[in-house]
Amino acid sequence: MMQSKLASLTLKGFFTLGLFFGALLSSFAASAQQAAPSLPLLFDARERLARPDLSSLVRLRFLTSVDFPPFNFTDQNGKLSGFNVDLAREICSELEISDKCQIQALPFADLRDALAASQGDAIIAGLAVTPELRRQFVFSRPYLMLPARFVRNLAVPLDGKTAAALSSHPVGVVRGTAHEAMLAAFFPTLKAEPFDTKDALLAALKDRKVDAAFADALQLSFWVSSPASAKCCALFDGPYLSEHFLGEGMTIMLRQKDSVLTSAIDHALATLSRNGRLQEIYLRYFPYGLY
Repeated sequence: MMQSKLASLTLKGFFTLGLFFGALLSSFAASAQQAAPSLPLLFDARERLARPDLSSLVRLRFLTSVDFPPFNFTDQNGKLSGFNVDLAREICSELEISDKCQIQALPFADLRDALAASQGDAIIAGLAVTPELRRQFVFSRPYLMLPARFVRNLAVPLDGKTAAALSSHPVGVVRGTAHEAMLAAFFPTLKAEPFDTKDALLAALKDRKVDAAFADALQLSFWVSSPASAKCCALFDGPYLSEHFLGEGMTIMLRQKDSVLTSAIDHALATLSRNGRLQEIYLRYFPYGLY
């Protein structure tokens, strides 16, 4: 399988997240939408992106996968669902081409070759932007960043509400990840305690073997709100973003020849970001917020 999903999130971690995501979402979303922080705008409000003419477009075929919850997955009814799936439909609606819009799920490892062979027009599946891919494909503007966050054990008293309050406390991190490197670069004075796996890290945090942890906000936001955490912990400070450590964010990948379609998707993403519809999708799938 291609090792290019965003940041340091592992496929196993996404499958684990997916096991309880579907069960939690319906019961938590209504109340959590009122409290979740807003999605940061990634488009300058003063920037105007032209809307290309797509009248000659025969169809727009989005390719995705089913192994990347909550972005793309098969729900309890066997229906293709997720943040990316809903966003693709909103893009088509904004561009007024819903009748020409198709979304197809393929194995993640097959997506790149399928796009290159013109078996689809755009990949919306969490492919990380890499120099190698940029030599072969083009990418839309980012529509979502996956930040890093601290999570703290609520039983541990902290003198302050920022990362500085952790200066005398052990902070866990998963060994060999982008988050370990980011923690060392951003917070060199903090005492880092490395763990071999995410599960080991979270167990240590819950048992107060470390007072806080630094990891991916996506996984942390669902963990602190799940029965697995036993309400021991809460997100703390942040979010922290870094293109160097965490990549360019969530984008849509297209063929190099499709510059007009790429511009149209950028226009749609900017519009959805500004009019709040992207925020609505975000709250639907991230009811506890990442930011």
